[in-house]
Amino acid sequence: MKYLFLVLFLVSCSSGDKDTRGEAEKLFAEAQELVKADRFILATEKLNIIKSQHPYSFYATPAELLQAEVLFKQENYIESAAAFMLFRDFHPRHEKIPYVVLMIAESYYKQIPATIDRDLEPAIEAIKYYDEVLRLYPETEYSKNAEKRIKEAHNMLKEKDLYIADFYFRTKKWGAARYWYLDIIQNHYEDSKTAYRAALRVVMASQRNKEYKECIQYGEKFQGAVDKQTSKEIKSLVSKCRKEQQ
Repeated sequence: MKYLFLVLFLVSCSSGDKDTRGEAEKLFAEAQELVKADRFILATEKLNIIKSQHPYSFYATPAELLQAEVLFKQENYIESAAAFMLFRDFHPRHEKIPYVVLMIAESYYKQIPATIDRDLEPAIEAIKYYDEVLRLYPETEYSKNAEKRIKEAHNMLKEKDLYIADFYFRTKKWGAARYWYLDIIQNHYEDSKTAYRAALRVVMASQRNKEYKECIQYGEKFQGAVDKQTSKEIKSLVSKCRKEQQ
């Protein structure tokens, strides 16, 4: 008799698992259709039911990923970045991790403000995750636009640094201006035009701040690393600093 009860119990559990899987599958399919129709609130409701009522079903993990995609489609980029990062933390071996890393980068990229006078921290984060895509998944389709996005983000950061440096120079905060121009030379050396201008301003700021030793030091350092016209201007400033130092 006890064997009969065991068989009935196993059959009952198996039937329950099928019902649960079937319900979760139905909910997930409905959520997918709702997402396609841009009915994100209703889709989220379906996904939340899977999360709360079927947390161990096959569809629980796909539901997590779809929920992150819904947040991105709703332009809730801060929340979507967090959701994709959480998915990666909990499912590090998932087959869609390259896509997930890309979407983390995209979520940060979408947070970059249109003007450089605002916080550009999202640009720094976007570059970090695009770099990860290029470094770890270079052969995937997700690496195609990563380099372009990185360049765009770098350009905004460069413009922001120039904006700050020029502000200090314009307001005669020579020490601060020199600091920022030196940082520009170090981080944006690949842009020769920007680097040449920054080098000249480093020497100018030193001269105007009456730091003649630094003026000569930086002038001699940069003279051979800039174009002919900038080198001529730097040489003239160094000559002034030598006279004023005496």
